Amino acid sequence: MSRNNLIPMARPLLLTLLFAFVAAASAFGAAAKRPNILFAIADDQSFPYASAYGTTWVKTPAFDRVAREGLLFMRAYTPNAKCAPSRACILTGRNSWQLEEAANHVNNFPAKFRGFMEALAANGYAIGFTGKGWGPGNPGVIEGKPRQLTGPAFSQQKTKPPTSAIANVDYAANFEAFLQQRRGNDPFCFWFGGFEPHRRYEYGSGVKLGGKDPRQIERVPAFWPDNETVRNDLLDYAFEVEYFDSHLGRIIAALEKAGELDHTLIVVTADNGMPFPRSKGTTYEISNHMPLAMRWPGGIAKPGRRVDDYVSFIDFAPTFLDVAGVTEQKSGMQSITGRSLAPIFRDTTPAPGRLQPGRDVLLIGQERHDTGRPNDVGYPVRGIYRDGFLYLHNFEPTRWPMCDPITGYLNSDGSPTKTLILAENRMAMNHWRWELNFGRHPREELYDLRKDGDCITNLAADPRHNEQRERMQQELFAALKAQDDPRMFGRGEIFDRYPHLANAHFYESYMKGEKQRAGWVEDTDFEKPGFDPERPAESAARMLPMIR
Repeated sequence: MSRNNLIPMARPLLLTLLFAFVAAASAFGAAAKRPNILFAIADDQSFPYASAYGTTWVKTPAFDRVAREGLLFMRAYTPNAKCAPSRACILTGRNSWQLEEAANHVNNFPAKFRGFMEALAANGYAIGFTGKGWGPGNPGVIEGKPRQLTGPAFSQQKTKPPTSAIANVDYAANFEAFLQQRRGNDPFCFWFGGFEPHRRYEYGSGVKLGGKDPRQIERVPAFWPDNETVRNDLLDYAFEVEYFDSHLGRIIAALEKAGELDHTLIVVTADNGMPFPRSKGTTYEISNHMPLAMRWPGGIAKPGRRVDDYVSFIDFAPTFLDVAGVTEQKSGMQSITGRSLAPIFRDTTPAPGRLQPGRDVLLIGQERHDTGRPNDVGYPVRGIYRDGFLYLHNFEPTRWPMCDPITGYLNSDGSPTKTLILAENRMAMNHWRWELNFGRHPREELYDLRKDGDCITNLAADPRHNEQRERMQQELFAALKAQDDPRMFGRGEIFDRYPHLANAHFYESYMKGEKQRAGWVEDTDFEKPGFDPERPAESAARMLPMIR
């Protein structure tokens, strides 16, 4: 066969190869283009209170869409269940005991710790936020201006909320304003921080405005009373979760309209547990276990998966840097403890229960949250999750976990549920419930979450679990030493010495009779002098003649 006869036969093959090359180049270009990042964070929402997790009385269609078209995480945790330290962990990729003063609540944010949004801004990303960024606390000053840990604020657009307790910030409209002012085609990272479902709530709003029925709630956690008061409190909480989700839906629609939806990594979560007793401000399952869903068509293989791996909030920062193509060295951040979630994104052969290497263990803890103890000391705890168990080590078990009773248990937000538990205890009713929510804790706690998700039965003193307890304690302490936790080296009191910026020396001032502001609790939360909540029957009998 002549060369001339071969040329016509080769043309189709050459054209096929050419088209394949162009398609591959286009795909490579699309993959190489850095994604936008939308980080949506509710204020005080616990797992599993989203309809994607099967909770029928909380409707979250926007969250559900993100999960359905991406990943739904079943075991995501904040390392510290309070607003400021949790958000500090998110920004820095470090556990709270690695953050000096930022381990505490209402604090100064150390200048040495750069956050991922500052790092992305220095590497070509447009950044901004609406609603609640990092806080409460003092972010510090850079070049004479307040430090913008989550970028410039976009909160000028207002709306009329459905209740007086909901913020009037139009989060979605502010996101659209951010998109409109963005220059060129630079990628962006936007922080949508809702103020919901943080308290206070408009009592009865879940029924009156949300069309809910207390009978819809399948189960009330065992450490709260199961009655109309608590069920209505939960429905009011659900109404605010749904309000946050409605703005998420509008933001997703804005991304779609702008042609940016499929080129945006969307992450939806919350900062810490719900504002109820034994949740927010503690170290139990309901306080640290968070909802989490992610969507990114360009980077997530096999969307619609459920992820069983342990995921910590310190994994967010390295993930965002990874997808943005910013190395840790180039980020200018302190060394990062968390690990990128990109391997989970790319996992094309997931199997139920199969975990990525190293994702079978997770650490949590806390230092000082709110004041209300003598000398402004905190309640230091460290904990570890492994094999369906939670081990907690309380370093100062003689202190009050939720702050002193006489100063209103300030580390537990005021609520109808809190009021009810305290009132029952004062009448010497259901004292066991008060102990679970407000009482002192032993030095060690161990819970089998496979049987006891409410963390009711402490197995630490059970000889049958000695080996499990000792093994988890040793693993926890070894990990904390490797992370230079001051508690492991006899320097833990440093966390108590950092100043509290809003209510310093609350206990001392209150005991002197000075009027103190504590707007996040009820006046009735303060125990009366002479009443011992640990012995309510004896105290009530002793105080009765004085009342008469």
